[in-house]
Amino acid sequence: MVWGWVIVSFFTMMVGMAMAEVCSAHPTSGGPYFWAAMLSKPENAALASWITGWFNLLGQVAVTTGISFGCATFLSTVCTFKTDFVPDQNTQIGVYAAVLVAQGLINTFGVHLLHYLNNISVWWHGLGTVALVIAVLAKAPTHQSGHFVFQTFIDGTGGWAQRASPAYVAVIGILMAQYTLTGFDASAHMTEETTNAAMSGSIGIVMAIGVSAVLGFFLLVSLLFSIQDLDRTVNSETGQPVAQIFIDTVGMDGAIVLMTIAIGAMFFCGTFSITSNSRMMYAFARDGGLPGSKFFAYVNTKWKSPIRTVWLACTLSFILGLPSLGSDVAFAAATSIATIGLYISYGIPIALRVFYRKNFVRGPFHLGRFSYPVAILAVVWIFFISIVFVLPEQNPVNSQTLNYTIVAVGIILTYSVGFWIISARKWFSGPVKQIAAEEMGINVMEPGEYEAKLKHTEGRT
Repeated sequence: MVWGWVIVSFFTMMVGMAMAEVCSAHPTSGGPYFWAAMLSKPENAALASWITGWFNLLGQVAVTTGISFGCATFLSTVCTFKTDFVPDQNTQIGVYAAVLVAQGLINTFGVHLLHYLNNISVWWHGLGTVALVIAVLAKAPTHQSGHFVFQTFIDGTGGWAQRASPAYVAVIGILMAQYTLTGFDASAHMTEETTNAAMSGSIGIVMAIGVSAVLGFFLLVSLLFSIQDLDRTVNSETGQPVAQIFIDTVGMDGAIVLMTIAIGAMFFCGTFSITSNSRMMYAFARDGGLPGSKFFAYVNTKWKSPIRTVWLACTLSFILGLPSLGSDVAFAAATSIATIGLYISYGIPIALRVFYRKNFVRGPFHLGRFSYPVAILAVVWIFFISIVFVLPEQNPVNSQTLNYTIVAVGIILTYSVGFWIISARKWFSGPVKQIAAEEMGINVMEPGEYEAKLKHTEGRT
């Protein structure tokens, strides 16, 4: 966990810096789906944005699933503290649905509050993490040794170390870190709403990774140092090792407070994941990329929200999370799907930037002579994790322990490529409207404004 976090943080920073260069050259709110079209040759732009869009959609849905399902699980766990409540699968389904509905309602009717909630979320994550680290370290009756935290190898994946190399266990174990360090493309989506867009979005990407890597490392190490009994922690009656660490260090009352901090952080994160997801789906539907595009390319003018894609995101996340009920393997698969989907959508524009490097006009944020090596390293890392995270995590491998990530990724790959060959290549033109709008200075991240100004411009034309 410790060294996996360090290694993943380094390579994720490579990916982030490569993306930051692209963001600086094309400081637009469309993100990877848009960049893929901008960085391709005109004849290949639609195909690049089509593939990128579908993988980004898959990743965003799975990210929402992982975050909100984790929030529901922690919420169910904390409800067992000092009570006789024992959650079952039906309870878990209900709590998970309630979390998604609450997040969906905020994105439907509270769009004007999202700015304030985002500021609260930033402080909640930052101060909450610091408070949690200080609390568990200060109150832990005893602390583990540095040897235990930094040098002890434990096979917690179901027997692979006995039948395969410990390296296999270590490699598939980096999923925890890589799944956590996702979503930094959100900085790119906000560039048009900032000053000095060509620098602010890029700096935002790098800072998001850097701050998350540092805070995450201290959080992880503090929890490991504070483990009181490893077997009791791993096999906790609460079902959550982290919850057991809280109980053992700060007591039941303190554990409720720390769990509340974690639940709040996950709820905020899930809420804004749906925000990003719904905007991406809306943009994709507006360009005809989604089935039922005419229905989903809709914005409620009163609430200034793409309400239909908000609830599409919630529904798809709920469905994707159902196999995870009572199954750690299925939950790991959901996080794998999220990681692979998002990073492939990150990797495509970076790879295009490498392939067409002679045509790439860099912006004010650039890496100079390190630009090309960093981009290649980022693409190689994304290729590596896309293979690693479809490998089985449990041994022996059977129908109950199979990593079904390959199924979800295979479906998206088959559908996107197959449907492109059969039909989409004849009518899908990519983010043409978005490119035209941004050239006219229209903020495409405000859908109501986008539609009104675009119709007005088209009418004048």
